Amino acid sequence: MTTAPQEILLAEPRGFCAGVDRAIEIVERALHKFGAPIYVRHEIVHNTYVVNDLKAKGAIFIESLDEVPVGATLIFSAHGVSRAVQAEAAARGFRIFDATCPLVTKVHVEVAKLHKEGYEFIMIGHKGHPEVEGTMGQLDGGIHLVEEVADVARVQPAQTLKLAVVTQTTLSVDDAADIAAAIKARFPNARQPKQQDICYATQNRQDAVKIMSPQVDVMIVVGSPTSSNSNRLAELARKLGCESYMVDNADELQAHWFEGRQRVGLTAGASAPEILVRQVIERIKALGAVSVRKMDGIEETVKFPLPKGLKL
Repeated sequence: MTTAPQEILLAEPRGFCAGVDRAIEIVERALHKFGAPIYVRHEIVHNTYVVNDLKAKGAIFIESLDEVPVGATLIFSAHGVSRAVQAEAAARGFRIFDATCPLVTKVHVEVAKLHKEGYEFIMIGHKGHPEVEGTMGQLDGGIHLVEEVADVARVQPAQTLKLAVVTQTTLSVDDAADIAAAIKARFPNARQPKQQDICYATQNRQDAVKIMSPQVDVMIVVGSPTSSNSNRLAELARKLGCESYMVDNADELQAHWFEGRQRVGLTAGASAPEILVRQVIERIKALGAVSVRKMDGIEETVKFPLPKGLKL
């Protein structure tokens, strides 16, 4: 009986989504067109490798607009920004490109539209996450954040006739559904999103983990600690009874994770590049794995257009 892993099962789909692809391309095209430095508010996507790669090419990542010189080119990250940040950037006269994921922008547009109709909002999301700050920052007030089912009981809207639910796009589909059910139980008239706010890529990657978890002895998720959707993949595998570890890169793999484990499941969050997956595969092969098999899964064909002024 061998104690080394024999097979790696690769999730499909995994890794980059259309919003991440687009955001990285916006930074690279801006660097190509206008030259370094290009300033980016917040990490363009939550991945250490991607951020370091773009830094090496001349991108400077900032949290405060005070760090950006007059006349510079500024890019908003894929997570979106508040209206206050947009207004301040415009007032300072930067050349601005918005890399906000179009699926996040869709939520912002819905919030603005329903606010005009007199709605208050309950937002399901993680406090402090830049996407949540951006969405809540579309309004001056009237958005109540809930992170878990217990928070729903504490929400005190000014009125309950016009309440709408919105969610962060990178949540656990199942956790968000549980919270949405609690909101519906307390506020039966609350308007649910027309289409679920959780993005297609988050959903597809979670669905792949659900299918894969019972088939493997251990699950490796490639993703950075700040990546919400990567964390949700690792949590989901654990919830399904599959031992799971999240790694930023192949150097973080521990040999003892694979002792006595025949089959290794491997996936990557939506902001993790395929080069990191390839490096993880090589490292697991070095520990004894002899075959790599790709799971059947959804093929994603979504492509988002680039902002005007960056098309080559």
